[in-house]
Amino acid sequence: MLLALALAAAGPATTAIDAERAFAADAQKRGQWTAFKAWSTPEAVMFTPQPVKAHDFLNGKADPPVAVFWWPGKSFVSCDGKTAINTGPWVRDGGKSVGYFTTVWKRQSDGGWKWVYDAGDALPAPRAQGGDIAPTIASCTGPPSPMFGVHGYSIRKVGNGHSEDRTLVWSWLVTPQGAHRFRAQMWDGRAMVLVIDDQVAAPPK
Repeated sequence: MLLALALAAAGPATTAIDAERAFAADAQKRGQWTAFKAWSTPEAVMFTPQPVKAHDFLNGKADPPVAVFWWPGKSFVSCDGKTAINTGPWVRDGGKSVGYFTTVWKRQSDGGWKWVYDAGDALPAPRAQGGDIAPTIASCTGPPSPMFGVHGYSIRKVGNGHSEDRTLVWSWLVTPQGAHRFRAQMWDGRAMVLVIDDQVAAPPK
């Protein structure tokens, strides 16, 4: 896996899967927070646990001695190929701590990729995901209906977004206690199908 990440970092990120691998390799090479800032857009958001602008949070933040290690396990891509959502495992401290991440990527005007949303959580056991994965691409048939709601929460802060062609949409919310939910839907030619439903518990008090 380390060799695959190194090779990905050496060439251009032609897909969001390539971008994720290059981003992870860059974190190992240059430092975790240095890479997070370099690969994010100015409007990118992350969670601490409340939502913050990534660049504001990362500005001047020292890199940890050892970066978290992660890789894409699944990738969902809009019909137009300009937006993608990756999710997959991460490990820390030689596998003593494991979890998952979800990253929303946008293709930039220069053809590269930068992320606009990044979050995740710890897990009691690692996800069995990764390897030579292929993206799941939204259907280009029929008019997508991107609207979906979030209910049953005492909401403090919310956000949402969509691909330009609206075949890939997402929303997130954070409760006052710091619990966090992220949902993504993809157009399959007939309906918007839920493909990711991350539910992050509030941090212990």
